[in-house]
Amino acid sequence: MAGQKKHATAPYDIETMPPGIPYIVGNEAAERFSYYGMKAILTVFMTSFLLNLQGEVAPMTKEEAREWLHGFGSAVYFFPIFGAILSDWLFGKYRIIISLSIVYCFGHVAMALVDLPQATGVHPRTMLFIALALIAVGSGGIKPCVSSHVGDQFGKRNHHLLPRVFQWFYFSINFGSAISTLLIPVLLTQFGPSVAFGVPGVLMAIATFAFWMGRHKYAHIPPAGTSFFRETFSKTGLLAILNLIPLYFFIAMFWALFDQTASAWVIQAQSMNRLVGGWEVQPSQLQAINPVLVMIFIPLFSYVIYPMMGKFFTVTPLRKIAIGLFLTVPAFALPAWLEMRIAAGETPHIIWHFWAYVLITAAEIMVSITSLEFSYTQAPKRMKSFIMGLYLLSVSLGNFFVAGVNHYIQNEDGTSKLTEVQYYQFFTVCMLVTAVLFVIFAQFYRGKTYIQDEELAMEAEHRLDDYQDDVIDKQVDEEGTTGT
Repeated sequence: MAGQKKHATAPYDIETMPPGIPYIVGNEAAERFSYYGMKAILTVFMTSFLLNLQGEVAPMTKEEAREWLHGFGSAVYFFPIFGAILSDWLFGKYRIIISLSIVYCFGHVAMALVDLPQATGVHPRTMLFIALALIAVGSGGIKPCVSSHVGDQFGKRNHHLLPRVFQWFYFSINFGSAISTLLIPVLLTQFGPSVAFGVPGVLMAIATFAFWMGRHKYAHIPPAGTSFFRETFSKTGLLAILNLIPLYFFIAMFWALFDQTASAWVIQAQSMNRLVGGWEVQPSQLQAINPVLVMIFIPLFSYVIYPMMGKFFTVTPLRKIAIGLFLTVPAFALPAWLEMRIAAGETPHIIWHFWAYVLITAAEIMVSITSLEFSYTQAPKRMKSFIMGLYLLSVSLGNFFVAGVNHYIQNEDGTSKLTEVQYYQFFTVCMLVTAVLFVIFAQFYRGKTYIQDEELAMEAEHRLDDYQDDVIDKQVDEEGTTGT
């Protein structure tokens, strides 16, 4: 169409930062504000504020709430594989992100209506299920596309900036998370669930608008069509998948423990002394420690810890992940010890949770950021989003495991098969076994690094060679015909 601005279909040939990055990072900060703000209060809402159809308080048990929260978390990270396939096969990353962001917004609207059963006529648990399902489809569907869309903006000349951008990309996630985790719990106690869940919805709308504003700045890597399946199930594609799937099984256990900072750790905090300088910290607000530490740890690890480690051994991605998995063990063992003190009738101070967050955040830096970047580099050109979807399945699997455990330990009379101490000890042992097995696995991993524009250049070179061969064949045919 005349006058329509065309999108770039390959990374800009520049040495500086791609022009679309500020829009993507801004979108991610606002979207993460909405997601983590909602998730921060979800456990407290289900165990303290949830109503029945008559508008009376009818909360869930802690085991039931953990099952719901981690079931939701599993769904959020299960749907990325479908968003990835639709993106790489038919629609491209940009169109998937925009369309599913609208679904995401409707989920937040439904979430704000959960606390109004007498107005909607819908049972709060039913409305809660609908809201979480819409958010899971919307948030989950765009996850692999956003992170791989970041990587698509970089070519050979500015590829050296990619690790730094992934770090700042992660920084924006945690900046939005920190602000919302401090603010939304206050809105919950002062204004009620409808306002507390409504504000994240407004931020999601802003996130969608911010991403749309940068539409002409992005490099839009075209969908592969049916060639996506040919590449995915080619020898190269299957080899990349087979190399990464075992890695993701190990990472799943990390997420099983890490995501319990929003469930088990919040429940534990309710039984602790939360007075800090005369101010009582709300259990949900403690989750803000993690994103604040992430923003501190990203430059600390990049410019101090990793270079220091490099003086003693080669700092490879798999070694970073291994160290992170081992750090997760004491990160969960500490709350297990706190639970023993609570069971003995003590009221330990919440400062202990800070040190647990220090450990698990350091583990997150080494496992999550590294895995995100590593997954992108190990994915062939037409499989970037698909591989990101596979990576996010590790988060889904970890949350599914936690939801399954909490479902299994619930007795019909409302009691639990495990004490809280045994619950923490169980997951600590699982993490230790996983970390040891990962070290063995890492010795046998073999992979290949792929860069977007290098592959595009190779593809163009192959097309040129084919064209030249066709020209030569045609000339030979014409000469042969003339000679006869």
